[in-house]
Amino acid sequence: MATTSTTGSTLLQPLSNAVQLPIDQVNFVVGQLSALLAAVWFRTYLHSGKTSSFVRHVVATLLGLYLALFCFGWYALHFLVQSGISYCIMIGMGVEAMHSPMMIITQKITSLAYEIHDGMFRKDEELTPSQRYLAVRRMPSLLEYLSYNCNFMGILAGPLCSYKDYIIFIEGRSYHVAQPDRDGKEEPPGARAEPSPNAAVTQKLLVCGLSLLVHLTVSNFFPVEHNIDEHFQATASWPTKVVYLYVSLLAARPKYYFAWTLADAINNAAGFGFRGYDEHGEARWDLVSNLRIRQIEMSTSFKMFLDNWNIQTALWLKRVCYERATVSPTIQTFVLSAIWHGVYPGYYLTFLTGVLMTLAARAVRSNFRHYFTQSPRLKLLYDVVTWATTQVAVSYTVVPFVLLSVKPSLTFYSSWYYCLHIAGILVLLLLPVKKTQRGKDTHKNAQLSRSKKFDEAASSSGQNSFSATNSVCSQDRDAASRHPSLDQ
Repeated sequence: MATTSTTGSTLLQPLSNAVQLPIDQVNFVVGQLSALLAAVWFRTYLHSGKTSSFVRHVVATLLGLYLALFCFGWYALHFLVQSGISYCIMIGMGVEAMHSPMMIITQKITSLAYEIHDGMFRKDEELTPSQRYLAVRRMPSLLEYLSYNCNFMGILAGPLCSYKDYIIFIEGRSYHVAQPDRDGKEEPPGARAEPSPNAAVTQKLLVCGLSLLVHLTVSNFFPVEHNIDEHFQATASWPTKVVYLYVSLLAARPKYYFAWTLADAINNAAGFGFRGYDEHGEARWDLVSNLRIRQIEMSTSFKMFLDNWNIQTALWLKRVCYERATVSPTIQTFVLSAIWHGVYPGYYLTFLTGVLMTLAARAVRSNFRHYFTQSPRLKLLYDVVTWATTQVAVSYTVVPFVLLSVKPSLTFYSSWYYCLHIAGILVLLLLPVKKTQRGKDTHKNAQLSRSKKFDEAASSSGQNSFSATNSVCSQDRDAASRHPSLDQ
């Protein structure tokens, strides 16, 4: 967020000096707090039961564009221009790093493009349950398109949401989906009073406050750059290096916790993010949540960490790349993630290392985990060892993401003698790698596509239909968990 509004900078310069924060970060916080207040007003006075969808679209769009103008000045026009040009063109123009709003809009544009493609140009039987649910069956109007991309709730920090979920929210249909009651019986739509997001918003704002406090106090004492300090590398013991690596990356996370949790709270305050009720009948406000802090810090596998970190981006990568790739989906997904983040070399070093770590962790888990599930003590030992290994591996992987440049990143890896890279390669060479369910599914889907293309005999079609059913079973669980209507 290097470019800021001249007016915003002038008004907020004293505040920036007082707390010693860059003016763009102050603008961002003030913009998000303004969005939070606007969200409360939007839900109270422009509730779907009081006004039309047209008015809600218009107000959400105008407020979003105003916030972008406040934070980024006339650079905010790039958000509109981006709706008509590709990310490749932006790289060609010399954009060094994607600003958060541009990254979110890139996600929304590509997501909507695939959702329209699925809804208007593919047959239902070719789609997974989640693709079928999210498919857009008609072309959005210009107002709907701008509202989805530029609304005030998500223009500064997201998170990404599907077009269909956003339209359901704007039209006031979020609470009208039939939900199971405590006895498991389905309640008719509207049987309960509209749930209030106040408790969820309050809880998330408390998390924001704590995260910001940690970021402003603790984080500065453990800079990631200290890992490549020559004196530290020459004098520190290996246990010290390992502990400091973990602590420094742990201290770097609260700023993400703050930004993403605040963005989630803003959406909830506007009434967006309701995802049905849990088994205790409590309202769930995590439809667009972007992280689960407890699961992140207690992750016992690389996959568990990634599944709970930047959740909406992970879902976007899964839906637009992983599920649709026919060759090396894991590698393609990590490369796309690096391109989406920007053109700093550190991003590519992180995500290419991430491919190796993910494949190696998958091989170790599939070959050894079942030996440790026979008794609680062995399972506890396995969890402790895999937790420590995961936290160190994740920290090792993301150092270049923080350092950005090639030279300091390679300096760090050299100081560690590329040990985890070498260990990952040895794991892949020495351990048998079982074919993943995703690989089997891709093969079966290819069989299904060929059968449809060439209109094979009925018996062959029947066999391939059985394969297609198998291919979507694992994705059905993910779709149902995010969208309760798919459970019915």
